[in-house]
Amino acid sequence: MTAERPYDIVLFGATGFTGGLTAEYLARHAGAGLRWALAGRNQAKLAAVRDRLAAIDPACAELPLLHADTDDTASIEAVATAARVVITTVGPYVQYGEPLVAACARAGTDYVDLTGEPTFVDRMYLRHHEQAVRTGARIVHACGFDSIPQDLGAYYTVKQLPEGVPLHVEAFVRASGDASGGTLHSAVGIFADLPGLYRAERDRRAVEPRPEGRRARISRRPVPKAGVSGWTLPLPTVDPQIVERSALALDRYGPDFSYGAYVALKRLPVAVGMAAGSVAAIALAQLPPTRSLLLRLRTPGEGPSAEKRAKHWFSVKFVGEGGGKRVVTEVAGRDPGYGGTAVMLAESALCLAQDDLPDTAGQVTTATAMGDALIDRLQKAGLTFRVIHS
Repeated sequence: MTAERPYDIVLFGATGFTGGLTAEYLARHAGAGLRWALAGRNQAKLAAVRDRLAAIDPACAELPLLHADTDDTASIEAVATAARVVITTVGPYVQYGEPLVAACARAGTDYVDLTGEPTFVDRMYLRHHEQAVRTGARIVHACGFDSIPQDLGAYYTVKQLPEGVPLHVEAFVRASGDASGGTLHSAVGIFADLPGLYRAERDRRAVEPRPEGRRARISRRPVPKAGVSGWTLPLPTVDPQIVERSALALDRYGPDFSYGAYVALKRLPVAVGMAAGSVAAIALAQLPPTRSLLLRLRTPGEGPSAEKRAKHWFSVKFVGEGGGKRVVTEVAGRDPGYGGTAVMLAESALCLAQDDLPDTAGQVTTATAMGDALIDRLQKAGLTFRVIHS
């Protein structure tokens, strides 16, 4: 059905910070055969992005520019029906994301985003998963640093372990980076509505089917592991829930799978400071005056310079155990929040548009929808997936 559409990929949000980086990546790596377009509400800003892309690849001077505004349902529907795959970097997703998810679910269009907002992911499952299953749309959230390194890293680790036995995997994240305005606004939105987060998770768990004879669960208490030094704190992100859903969807994770995710810090004062800072941010986000102060720290569209991003890095070390075997693996790369996320997001869309993939539909994870094909793409793009010890 989607093969007849004029565009393989439409990128919505190219005038933003991460959207611009994603557009630049596509300009460098998409290849001459890809039919793609830019979408947004400000045509002048889109044209400026296109001019910047033309300096990378002169062919980009001919990129179509599509009008799309989340307040204009017809424009969003037009984008969804014109594309085989839609990429969106327009957040906070709780505020701006649903119209495009709904349109893609109705049109049978594959969809990728870079959200790390659990409330949004759960609400979109409740409201649009069944429609997407009927039309064949693959709705794939969290295709950036949230949550590809952990989702595909856990999948990669599980494949090193025996089949058909209980498995336990723990992830330990180290990273150096900085926050953009969009990331800050999304995080504050999550902190400001914790009751809504818990309700959405509860409501989803009440209706989401579970496989018979298998279970997957999240562990929040790390056990000291050889080769993982320093202090650890539970990682309060969407990543464990994404990994849990991959485990529920794929038999390869075994009959009883558990997963824990932690930030790993070398020094106790840093761990204490991070924990205290998180509590303070949550408290400040509860009241409108202090929430406004947090939001003023950085505006959407702002982000770290290219010089700063070049120094950023991430490493996620996985310790997997099961069936009498223990394995240590790692996923690593550069600039987790922005350059790295642009690579992951763009390659996810290219994977959906171009690769031979498992037959899936509805709200699915990167491991479920793309698995080995996306790992292969990301390795070629510079990310490392490796076995440290087995």
